[in-house]
Amino acid sequence: MATSDELKFHEFDEAADLLAVNPDATTTSISERQSHMAVNMSPGYEEGELGEETDNTELLSDQKQQPSFWTFEYYQTFFDVDTYQVLDRIKGSLLPLPGKNFVRHHLRNSPDLYGPFWICATLAFTLAVSSNVSHALEKRGDPTFHYSPQFHKVTVAGAVIYGYAWLAPLALWGYLQWRKGRSSHVGSYSFLETVCVYGYSLFVYIPTSVSPPCPGKPCPSAPPRSSEPPPPR
Repeated sequence: MATSDELKFHEFDEAADLLAVNPDATTTSISERQSHMAVNMSPGYEEGELGEETDNTELLSDQKQQPSFWTFEYYQTFFDVDTYQVLDRIKGSLLPLPGKNFVRHHLRNSPDLYGPFWICATLAFTLAVSSNVSHALEKRGDPTFHYSPQFHKVTVAGAVIYGYAWLAPLALWGYLQWRKGRSSHVGSYSFLETVCVYGYSLFVYIPTSVSPPCPGKPCPSAPPRSSEPPPPR
């Protein structure tokens, strides 16, 4: 093992050889190199530690800070769905399969309000339009009839449908909560899950509301009925 004197002597020989080749060259000792390396490494290490601590602090702050009930971000999570999820839930409401729970297989603990909101809006619009068309077809034979669109039916249909889509799930959810308090064997769903199930179940009425109406008179495709008795043979 080399002593400190031998190391210094070896360093002096290297410096002498370097100066002999290049008189303007500068030399550094081993101790200076080690101290310089320590100085260069320590700030980077401290910056890495500070960066990790900052990331951990930001992650914890994001987990702790939940959006308030009165903010837009709180309700934004209920509309965070894609087209595939909405179509899959509509298909599940139209074609229920035996042994598969709609809440467990389609909602998967993430109910949304996007589908129910637009289903109710579409149903209210189609009901109002079909009502106006039916009224116009009913009065088409009256020469004194002058058609005027009845826009108030859109408001009435929207109020009835949205009221049903919120009040019926609220009543069912309250009943399930009451039954759950009286019996521990009764399962319960959240209020948003109940609203989501009722909202998607209204989709089946949209194609029904736009079906061809037959208001009070036989349909054009149906043959007219004769009140006279058949002639004797």
